[in-house]
Amino acid sequence: MSAPATDKVVRIGGGSAYFADSALGVPQLLADGDLDYLVFDYLAEASMGMLGLQHKADPAATYPPDFLNVHVGPHLAQIANKGIRIVANAGALDPRALAREIEALIDKQNLSLTVAAVSGDDLIERVEEFRSAGKSDMFSGAPFPDSILTCNAYLGAFPIAEALDCGADIVVTGRIVDSAIVLGPLIHEFGWKHDEYDLLAAGTLAGHLLECSTQITGGTFTDWETVEGWETIGFPIGECSSDGSVVITKPHGTGGLVSRGTVAEQLLYEVSDPADYIVADVCCDFSDVKIDDVGPDRVRVTGAKGRPPSPYLKVSATTELGWRTTAITPFVGRDASAKARRQGKALIARARTLLERAGMPDFTATSIAVFGDESAFGPDAPGRNSREVVMKLTADHATMQGAGLFAREQASGITTMAPGTGINLATTVLPLTGVFAFLLERGEVTATVTLGDESWTVPNGDGHSTAATIPPALQTPANADGLVEVELRDLAWTRSGDKGNLFNVAVIARKPEFLPWIARALSEDAVSSCYAHISAERQAPRVERFHVPGIHALNFVVHASLDGGILQGTSFDPAAKGMGQFLLSHQVAIPGELKASPSAERRQAGD
Repeated sequence: MSAPATDKVVRIGGGSAYFADSALGVPQLLADGDLDYLVFDYLAEASMGMLGLQHKADPAATYPPDFLNVHVGPHLAQIANKGIRIVANAGALDPRALAREIEALIDKQNLSLTVAAVSGDDLIERVEEFRSAGKSDMFSGAPFPDSILTCNAYLGAFPIAEALDCGADIVVTGRIVDSAIVLGPLIHEFGWKHDEYDLLAAGTLAGHLLECSTQITGGTFTDWETVEGWETIGFPIGECSSDGSVVITKPHGTGGLVSRGTVAEQLLYEVSDPADYIVADVCCDFSDVKIDDVGPDRVRVTGAKGRPPSPYLKVSATTELGWRTTAITPFVGRDASAKARRQGKALIARARTLLERAGMPDFTATSIAVFGDESAFGPDAPGRNSREVVMKLTADHATMQGAGLFAREQASGITTMAPGTGINLATTVLPLTGVFAFLLERGEVTATVTLGDESWTVPNGDGHSTAATIPPALQTPANADGLVEVELRDLAWTRSGDKGNLFNVAVIARKPEFLPWIARALSEDAVSSCYAHISAERQAPRVERFHVPGIHALNFVVHASLDGGILQGTSFDPAAKGMGQFLLSHQVAIPGELKASPSAERRQAGD
């Protein structure tokens, strides 16, 4: 039975997409007025690895300071006066420690606010248990690593809702599902139950749309030229209703853009199978979601469906992998790219000789990446005759000493190798971390809510697997006469992002009638060929294609393609933020009567 419908609208502002997000968002959202909640998404795999290293060096370093120093602390009195409640996964490795610091700040400012912490996600004390049980990586099947920095389960939204039920004004958590920062308040406000799966999926979708701050209000939008006011781009506001629908907007007078295109791009961002998006509280089906413009910078989103949650929770561990030297060097002049590549190979060879003479082991990995010659585009690159490029040279070693040896030796290239070699723009020697993800039965993890001097546990509930509904197959047109070729950018928007060692690319048709022709051109094999040059073995990666009929889109998952992902990858784009750009110049054959001028199509994004 569904929760009773009400006319109440809950307004939630998305204050950050990561802990170092802009300091401009919160003042914007506070000035707009009438917010019920401010939410902050702080954590990702890369940030957990960084925090793990900091904690190893200093046990007191357990969370980013930005919550206290940038996003909330400076505005705490105004937040309290407006009665806005806060939910953030800013607690990182120790939510209770952050809660205590917030309470001290509240006391210092003579405010009356209650703080709760949600913990239980930290499983670092159970690492040996997981290793002995033979836990393997859920994507690659790799065995459990030897050296673990952090190990955290992704908790759901119900512990947040319970903390709010008990009167918390501020709730800080550790590693939770990102979208739970929004779903938790909606469960609290509307009384949604564990088995109201469609509503939980709708709340998850609202959270997914809001969690990445300005990526939904024109940031990183395909039609970037239609987005005005980057310097004042508005942070998102979700107007959430009890039926699960949400209207996405932004503060009045800010820059940016909220349109069908910006919202559709964010909807599919880092979503693999849109019909089977799995989080802790529900398995979501976003394949038939509808997106409708309802006013200037106002877009309504409806139609998410849900199924019972999985019996498992995802656990993400970060691992120590030694040390990495990264050197960034400019080259100018004729054949700059060829000079850079030859110099990179020579420097690695010289450093290997020095390692051998010192009785040290070889590098565990090396990489040469050249930016500026369009080599990242592979076979679509027009040529490699650029007269100015930048080389990113990386070398990984088991020891800091070995990495440091390379850092020193690579600087010699400026006097001994290619003409036109510039002074290094940057050289770093840093610890190298990786990500290891596995599944754990949900009953083995228990969330704890701490409010004041009281703590209590919140069960994760039961879960059981149910099959996802497969959207209807998309019929692609047969061969036809009178076709003309246009670039994909004139027919679609794209958005891409990483998930470990794979990435997603969403392709959203600007008009429904474009989609069958796009699908005809972008088969799984065709997309795989587009990305063959970026895989470690230079082999065409495995690609899955998913049909998203609700928003007239295709979503592609490109497997084993990021050389270890955001923490380990050595390419120019290990987070895959630009992979959608690769497809925009792909040629698509369409009937001549469907062709419109590129400028006309792009203007539609801002309507």
